[in-house]
Amino acid sequence: MLELTAITKSYGGRRVLDDVGFRVAEGRLTGFVGGNGAGKTTTMRIVLGVLARDGGEVTLNGTPVTATDRRRFGYMPEERGLYPRMRVLEHIVYLARLHGFSKADATVRATALLDELGLGERLNDNIETLSLGNQQRAQIAAALVHDPQVLILDEPFSGLDPLAVDVVAGVLQARAANGVAVLFSSHQLDVVERLCDDLVIIAGGTIRATGDRESLRTQHSQRRFELVSAGDAGWLRDEPGVEVVDFDGGYALFDVDSDQTAQRVLRRAVDGGDVASFAPRRPSLAQIFKEVIQ
Repeated sequence: MLELTAITKSYGGRRVLDDVGFRVAEGRLTGFVGGNGAGKTTTMRIVLGVLARDGGEVTLNGTPVTATDRRRFGYMPEERGLYPRMRVLEHIVYLARLHGFSKADATVRATALLDELGLGERLNDNIETLSLGNQQRAQIAAALVHDPQVLILDEPFSGLDPLAVDVVAGVLQARAANGVAVLFSSHQLDVVERLCDDLVIIAGGTIRATGDRESLRTQHSQRRFELVSAGDAGWLRDEPGVEVVDFDGGYALFDVDSDQTAQRVLRRAVDGGDVASFAPRRPSLAQIFKEVIQ
């Protein structure tokens, strides 16, 4: 497990990270979300040793992270970092060899990984001739080719079309299933919500929420319910303790002031006609994000 504890960082007199702490567990995908300038990239670079922290600690399985440990980390920066005039396969083989693999092993690894990422037909193309989306896939291959123990990806889905997002998501899920601890940042909250097991929200250099996806949704859920019935649900507007959020004939989305009110509403709906569904509505990641950064 990768763990950050009380990480601080300042530039001049401006503190950009303040008591940042969270965990990235083995075998799980951890989404790291926040607005521009929130501190995501700075945090990742501190984990990788690219930036020095002012305070706090980064540990792996309970011990401080060393340079040797970081050789088992895979990192994909948000910026393009590949040599544009190298061929795709040649480049990934080169990076694998830097990690100590023989040319034969490196070639086998790189070829299989590029094929998995959907670049099997582009092996001999120069990086600069690839679309931005395919360059992004090549960058992900560069981070994965040495079978890292910890994988840190900064905006891995940037520039990818929906089909490519699915391909990359499948690759990351497969690595997590094999025990890799995966931390990835993204502005695409719908992708994060679909993919992540755990979530970390950062704003203004401080952690605003952290935990597994479902517990966060439960924690931040209001007493909000959705009713679908055969009859008109307009009576909800006059029901004590109920605030209607959305309404359309037999459909209503509403907040209640207590569980007892919710049960009373359900009984009245059943008494009034056929009820197709009555269920709590839990918030989306986007809604949680807006709530905690305010």
